[in-house]
Order: sequence, then C-alpha cells, then structure tokens
Amino acid sequence: MSAETAGGVAPVLKALADPVRLRLLSLIASHADGEACVCDLNDAFDLSQPTISHHLKVLHEAGLVDRSKRGVWVYYAARRDVLADLCALLGSVAR
Repeated sequence: MSAETAGGVAPVLKALADPVRLRLLSLIASHADGEACVCDLNDAFDLSQPTISHHLKVLHEAGLVDRSKRGVWVYYAARRDVLADLCALLGSVAR
C-alpha cells in the first residue's frame, strides 16, 4: 500500500474505530433504502442527540455517509462506493 493510499484510508478507519460510529453506519446502511433519519437513529442509543449528531458529523467528514436536510430532519445515507472500496482494499491487504 502506498503512503498516499494509507493517508487516505486512515481517517476512514479512525472514524470507524469508535463503537458508536460503527453501529451508526451499520444502522444507516441496513435501513430501508440505505438511509435513515436522525430521529430513527437517536432511539437506538442511550446518548444525547448532540452526541449522536457529533458522531454522524465525524462519519460525514470521513466520507462514509452523505446527508440531506428535509424539513426539520436530517437524513443520512451510507456511501456504498466508499464502503466497497474499503472492503476491496482490506481484502487485498489480507492476501
């Protein structure tokens, strides 16, 4: 793996290293149509809404989710292309 590739992948892996963010991404990706309203995600955790929003912001900044505002709610969608690239990269490292 090149230094450039490692530098690009490290922030993604760092974002996924937190158990809350890993669960959030899993919930979003497995939700209907691969997207979930933040209101759906809050109920899955015993955390405050600002804490959930912080974790979602980290996932967004790492490029793992897209977000869109609809009325008062924000919807998050898993970036399946990024997840597929990450899976391919990890698969090639494991060989």
